[in-house]
Amino acid sequence: MVFSSNVFLFLFLPIFLGLYYLCPNRGRNLLILIGSYAFYAWWRVDFLLLFAAVTLWNYGIGLRIHAHAGTQTARRWVVTGVVGNLATLGYFKYANFGVANINAVLESMGMEPFVLTSVILPIGISFYIFQSISYLIDVYRRDTEPTRNLINFAAFIALFPQLIAGPVLRYKDLADQFTDRSHSLDKFSEGATRFMQGFVKKVFIADSLAPLVDHCFALENPSTGDAWLGMIAYTAQLYFDFSGYSDMAIGLGLMMGFRFMENFNQPYISQSITEFWRRWHISLSTWLRDYLYVPLGGNRHGTFNTYRNLFLTMLLGGFWHGANWTFLIWGAWHGTWLAIERALGVKAAPLVFNPLKWAFTLLLVMLGWVIFRAENLEVAGRMYAALLPFGDWQLSELTQARITGLQMVTLVLAWVVIAVNGARQFLASRKHEPGLTLASAGVALQAVDLRLVAMRGALLLLFCVSLLKLSAQSYSPFLYFQF
Repeated sequence: MVFSSNVFLFLFLPIFLGLYYLCPNRGRNLLILIGSYAFYAWWRVDFLLLFAAVTLWNYGIGLRIHAHAGTQTARRWVVTGVVGNLATLGYFKYANFGVANINAVLESMGMEPFVLTSVILPIGISFYIFQSISYLIDVYRRDTEPTRNLINFAAFIALFPQLIAGPVLRYKDLADQFTDRSHSLDKFSEGATRFMQGFVKKVFIADSLAPLVDHCFALENPSTGDAWLGMIAYTAQLYFDFSGYSDMAIGLGLMMGFRFMENFNQPYISQSITEFWRRWHISLSTWLRDYLYVPLGGNRHGTFNTYRNLFLTMLLGGFWHGANWTFLIWGAWHGTWLAIERALGVKAAPLVFNPLKWAFTLLLVMLGWVIFRAENLEVAGRMYAALLPFGDWQLSELTQARITGLQMVTLVLAWVVIAVNGARQFLASRKHEPGLTLASAGVALQAVDLRLVAMRGALLLLFCVSLLKLSAQSYSPFLYFQF
């Protein structure tokens, strides 16, 4: 089940929210757990057992760590817990990749390959394993108290709004909300608005660009124009798809009384790769910083080790995205540029907009997205070979025959939205202009109210159009479901 489906919108969500607000406060966390398990089991019931087993494992290990706080025994327990989580993730996510590469080496040496039944990747396992690991480490660091309420902990791990594709939540940030969270009409309205924004991003923009991207990356002999079109379209598609999911998750959380962390902050206005990773997939980048980069030593042990730690963090972060050499190379690409920028002393929060720095950063990001999107190294090589010579800028006849006017209009619209929202965010981060009088403040407030009403009216209209589009199109899962 996905958020952008009729089953979720017209069956699951109304029933869940109706029961949730009819249920007394003391029973709402249990209802969240039951609803989240039903949501997950819609995909496959058998993997719900794995999900429950991971929850019980981390619940028990967390209590053992706390019982021996400050001792070597606690250290052994946290190592045991983390290794158990990583072993689970490693088997389900990387067993096929590992065996395939081992067999390639064996076959090149004339030896018989291993035989392994293909392992199915459970949806969302990367996210709930990372959340479990952060919980154990936070308990070990005494950043949070472990919960003795199994229902609350299981509901945290299974919380369906963010279960499939994040944001990567931390128990210490939500612990108080599981015991005492507020519900109000304003909060619910804010959540519904945020959900609709994400829905429009996903269905109206990202899904409209998907056929264009798929076509360009499937071409056997793309022209330079085809490759650039595919790269630019995918850069927009991925942002609107993933940030759309995050908006929907945050909106659903608000409707249930939770306030999650933001996951995107206009990343395509970044003027460095360092700034980009402070704006893109913020929950993952901060997780990698706190639970991988810092334990590796961070910047505490000399210049070389700092560069090494940056590179390794992004390399492993890339591999987290999937069992493919493409993701390793993508992680290495970003890790290399982070190390270069650290060496050059690049500022992560510039106060002045530099068009050249912005254009160079966006180019680096888009070049990285090519190998991130490619199914394998062969496809990536084909795209790069077409991109870089700057040869035939004409679209191939096959591309001209396949693309539609709606797709091109959507692509232009997507980049206009990115540019406008990016400019607004950058200007808002600077100091406000002085000299606002009470009279002008009243006029400004009235203008803001009218603009807000107009914007919400337009959003509602786009949401309705997106619902019609959803009913007409085929199944289109979120891109980050594969991770």
